[in-house]
Amino acid sequence: MTSSKTARRPHHWRRDLIELAALFTAVAVADAIANLIGHQPDGPYLLMASAVALVATATFHTWWARRHSNAPPPEEPGRSDPAPDEVTDSIDGSGAGETVLWRMRTTVRDAPGSLAALCLVLARFRIDILTLQTHPLAEGTVDEFLLRAPASLPAQELTRQISAAGGTATWIERADAHDLVDTPTRVLSLATRTALDAAELPLALRQLLGRCTIHSLPAVSITGRPTGESAPVEGVLEETVMRLRDPSGGVISVERPYLPFTPTEFARARALVELDARLGPRVPRSEDILTLPEGNEITVRRADRSDLAAARAMHDRCSPGTLGLRYHGPVGDADRYLDHLLSPRFGRTLAVQTASGKLVALGHLLWDGDETEVALLVEDDWQRRGIGSELLGRLVQLAEEAGCDSVYAVTQSRNTGMVAAMRALELPLDYQIEEGTLVITARLTRATDERTARPSGRTAGPSAPAERARR
Repeated sequence: MTSSKTARRPHHWRRDLIELAALFTAVAVADAIANLIGHQPDGPYLLMASAVALVATATFHTWWARRHSNAPPPEEPGRSDPAPDEVTDSIDGSGAGETVLWRMRTTVRDAPGSLAALCLVLARFRIDILTLQTHPLAEGTVDEFLLRAPASLPAQELTRQISAAGGTATWIERADAHDLVDTPTRVLSLATRTALDAAELPLALRQLLGRCTIHSLPAVSITGRPTGESAPVEGVLEETVMRLRDPSGGVISVERPYLPFTPTEFARARALVELDARLGPRVPRSEDILTLPEGNEITVRRADRSDLAAARAMHDRCSPGTLGLRYHGPVGDADRYLDHLLSPRFGRTLAVQTASGKLVALGHLLWDGDETEVALLVEDDWQRRGIGSELLGRLVQLAEEAGCDSVYAVTQSRNTGMVAAMRALELPLDYQIEEGTLVITARLTRATDERTARPSGRTAGPSAPAERARR
């Protein structure tokens, strides 16, 4: 590849004179040979045979040149290309070192050679392309790379080089080993999770689209009034915002302010939502039977809107003080929240059920945009038996499996039971108090390793019931 500036050579009159002299010399020699051969008896035949031989030679040369035009140039003995090593040495001062993973997106012109120019830049910096996706646009193409680059290569330098090679709107962030899964495999895995559990749809969309904020906007408010939230069946794509029709009613809004969505990403997200709509309501039905210290058996399971009547009956048995600590508002409005809380679209709910089939506790894990909230409600007669701590531990485990970085609980400073349950998690906690409202945030960065090191069985005690059987 040569630029127009380097391809243009200076013009010299001496070269023209030499070429003209060579031309006249060739004509004179050809005329002399023709006169010499032409006067012989077989002269014309010799001239025709010479012409045929010249044409055959030129044809063979042309065919041979085209056949080997794409072959790599032969390597000279004892010589290697020093450019990659020199570039890397200029970056980190050594020929080798640690590598890091980067996710990079850039927009290039939809023209032959645009992608090749980017690849040449990456090769010059000894960057390995692990995966590549292309997202066609009306004008141009978005290329998404997963790269393994030298750890000493600054992201700013890489972005500058990509821009010099023709890339625009370049975005780059650190990646991890989970990004090494190829796109079709990741999409199939997310579709499987969505098919098994309706609560997985918001999480699957977030993992599919990267860093984004997802809001489920119901069509009807908690008070029963229409919210005006709606979207066409095919959805709406507006640069950094996409709106998809929620199969359970309302709209799923996905926002990513730092990078516009592509039509390819919009089609993938809409396919996941259509899968959710076709499968209908579904919740895993696994149950755990636990034994309380006093010998009573309880069952912990997932709950959904089919448990609405039992949850309202539990509300009727709870005291106004218990409901006030849970909902932080008028007790009469508590029942209105149940339909929202039991919807798998807004999170996951665990229910505690007695041997007689009566619900005595509910634990909620709620998706709140980029954050995750935990909330507990235990019936008065079943408090102080370790049920709240058991539910909270399971909710935190669900949050870890969903990839959440932290969970927070909103309560009142006088709710000593909730504060004790959060402290029993043995996780880093942050406290924030405003006008009597206490917000406790637990960071989950080291929770997974600690839990895998613990034994699965538990010992009956004052704060947690013992697990007896699983079915």
